[in-house]
Formats: sequence, structure tokens, C-alpha cells
Amino acid sequence: MTAQAALCDERLAHGITVVDTGFVRPQFDAAYLVVEEGRAAVIDTGTNAAVPRILAALAAQGLEPADVDWVIPTHIHLDHAGGAGLLMRHLPNARLVVHARGARHLVDPSLLMAGVREVYGEEIARRDYGELVPVPAGRVTAGEEGMVLHLARRPLRLLDTPGHARHHLCVWDEASRGCFTGDTLGVSYREFHNGRWHYALPSSSPVQYDPVALRASVARLLALRPALAFVTHFGAIAQVEAQADMIVRQSDAMAALAQGLRDAPDFGERLRDGLRAIYLAEAHARGVGLADADIVALLEMDVALNAQGLGIWVGRRG
Repeated sequence: MTAQAALCDERLAHGITVVDTGFVRPQFDAAYLVVEEGRAAVIDTGTNAAVPRILAALAAQGLEPADVDWVIPTHIHLDHAGGAGLLMRHLPNARLVVHARGARHLVDPSLLMAGVREVYGEEIARRDYGELVPVPAGRVTAGEEGMVLHLARRPLRLLDTPGHARHHLCVWDEASRGCFTGDTLGVSYREFHNGRWHYALPSSSPVQYDPVALRASVARLLALRPALAFVTHFGAIAQVEAQADMIVRQSDAMAALAQGLRDAPDFGERLRDGLRAIYLAEAHARGVGLADADIVALLEMDVALNAQGLGIWVGRRG
């Protein structure tokens, strides 16, 4: 079975569909389609390659592109917003709502694309993301703390949640008592979930990781007493408090590790080794029934990106 054939969208309660964007591997990266009284919102978009899947998910519910009112990237990292411009070309009535700090980068994505090339290299940037499509400025709304977007009669409230990035919003949905958390509650791959275990880890990927801000943002989400967290990587999580505890505990350990190694000549190598040890220890504590080699293989991209973000945070890039 090919990776493409293995992709499968998941319809949840309250008009919410998890759209598997197909980025990296099946059940790695999600966009969310929210439908209320014949109107729709898309929360996170994946990359350009996800656009046909989002449009197909819309059609599967008997809706037209003109029925989409809102496109809401939680932040402008390309696994969350890379397809926003191309998607907007297909949605004549939609407005794009993105954090005020990120809005200009989706109107003119040249600097954003340059940053992606710097982090990933030219070949990977072209292969995984393609060329970003600008969104006309007149169709962009700068999202702010407390802003309420109405999807028919359903309110979606924006929360300013820095930590993973300063341009990060979460979306509170009173109808489901759920929060679309982007990367604020970390990444929670399906391979680490079954009836006996549940594991998640923080994302400190470049370039704006702030562990103090992240701790505050996680506490703020928990104060809402959510029944569900809709994470981009990947799907709906009912064990919200357990996930939050894992994220804060590991984030604190990651920050302490990076600070302790700041002056080490072999900073990068020791940091990556230390991150693997933190993640394996937490996975063991959560009872994850996978071999260590399999856990490390699933997390190797996160180890590399998290090490880059932590290095920038402590002023080291090597």
C-alpha cells in the first residue's frame, strides 16, 4: 500500500473532520475542517500538496469552495500554513486569519521561504513545500487575542499562545469544548498511542522557542478545562491534562539541558544525545511499547529541529 493510499480523513463529532495532509507520512500532519450550518472553516492547511485533500474533504460533506468563510493557520510554519495561499485561490468567500506577527509573511512569503531554505536546505524546501503563493492583503485579517470569528452561529475564539513561536494562535471552540492547539501542546504521533500508552513531546523548532512563554500558554489552555485538544501532529486528544504535563515537564528538561551545555565545544552533538535521552525516558515512563530504536527513528527529525531551536534560544547554532 502506498503512503498516499493509506491517507484517511476522520470525521469527529461537532462537525469536525481531521484531514490527513499526507505531509511526511500518513497521520503526521493534520488540517481541520469545521462545518456549522452549511458554512466551513479550515484550521491549519498543511503544505501546497494538501490543498486537493482539503477540497475533497469539503466536497465529501456536500459543500462548495464558496461555503468556506475562514482559513485559520495557527501559525506560519509551513506544515501549518504553507498551503494557505494556494488554498485561498480556490475559496472565493474566505478570509485568512493569522496572528498579527505572521500576517505580512503570508502576504509576501519571500522571507518566510528564505528562512525555510536556511533551515532545511534548497532541495528539501523545494521538494516538501514548493513555492508559496501570496495571499492578497485585502483578504487577510490579523488575528488578535480574544477575537471571535463566527462560523454561522458558532463562535471560534482566538488565543494568543506564544512559546512554540511568537506568532502562534490557538482556537477555542465552545461547541466541542475543544481547542485547536497547533504546536502549543506539542506533537503526539499516532504511533505513540494505543489503549495502553499515550506519549507526546514538545516542539522547540526554530526560531522562536520560549519555554517560559510555553509554560504560561499551556497553563492558560488548561484553565479552559478542554474536553479535547485538536493537535496538528496528529488528531484529537482526550487526555489533555496528561499531554500538557508531558509537554511542560519535557520542555523544562530540554531548556535546562541546553543551558547546561551552552559553552560546550560539542554543543550540538551532546544536545541531540541529551534530547534523545529525555524523550526515551518519558516514553518509557508512559509505557510506550516500542523498541528504543523505533522510538528514536520516529523522533529523529524532531530531535534535529528541536536542537536547532534550542541552540538559537541559548545563542548557539553549532
